[in-house]
Amino acid sequence: MFSTQKAEEILETYGKKLIDFLPDLLLAIIILVVGLWVVKIINRLVAKFFAKKDYDITLEKFIASLLSWGLKIVLFVLVITQLGVESASLVAIIGAAGLAIGLALQGSLANFAGGVLILLLKPFKVGDFIAAQGVEGTVKEISIFNTKLNTFGNQLAVIPNGKLSNDNIINYTEEGLRRENLTFGIGYDDDIKLAKEVLLTLVNEQPEVIQLEGKAPMVVVAALADSSVNLSLRYWASIDDFWNLRWLVLEEGKARLEAAGITIPFPQRDVHMYPKN
Repeated sequence: MFSTQKAEEILETYGKKLIDFLPDLLLAIIILVVGLWVVKIINRLVAKFFAKKDYDITLEKFIASLLSWGLKIVLFVLVITQLGVESASLVAIIGAAGLAIGLALQGSLANFAGGVLILLLKPFKVGDFIAAQGVEGTVKEISIFNTKLNTFGNQLAVIPNGKLSNDNIINYTEEGLRRENLTFGIGYDDDIKLAKEVLLTLVNEQPEVIQLEGKAPMVVVAALADSSVNLSLRYWASIDDFWNLRWLVLEEGKARLEAAGITIPFPQRDVHMYPKN
């Protein structure tokens, strides 16, 4: 039977252990309370720092969250170590868990790293019109794991940031101006100088066409094709005016060339029939 003396010995033994453990427990509690207070102060300082900088709001939230969790993990390790757990064993366990999670989430981590790069390097921003991964559209949202585009047909395209950050990106909005290069084919018997004059007059009449030094409109002979002499009409316009101007010049250019007696040929083939001997 379990005697009273045995019970007293057990209570005395564990009582002494508890008394010996109390200083470590109290110190661990103090470290926890003070540590949480320090983490809170650091988070406030980080928030004030970002308030003075013009960083992307998504990047600000991500860095602030990452810093907060990192500090809390460090604090957790300090508290557990103070309670008697060996730090080497704890670090090994955390490392092994991190490795396992990393292997299981390779694709997600690649998207995560790509999102951080995009938010830091800023190859585009919300509202820009870009082409990437075979998709063209206006950037609607940039998150840590993917980027959302609103296409010309008003579809939502979601592109993983891992692929987006490792491939070519064309940003049509960044420079503010775009250069057009329209091709008009005329017949070999037509007057090239007259055709060039007609096209230049057309674009020079448009107030949206940029007339700055080094960006003046021009027409050149681009190629002597099989069925036509191809003229390249080049001019600059702002992003806002680009498409409307393009459509107008294409339509009006054809009409004016025809009015001036310039033919616009199309591919054709002559077939000669020979009688059998």
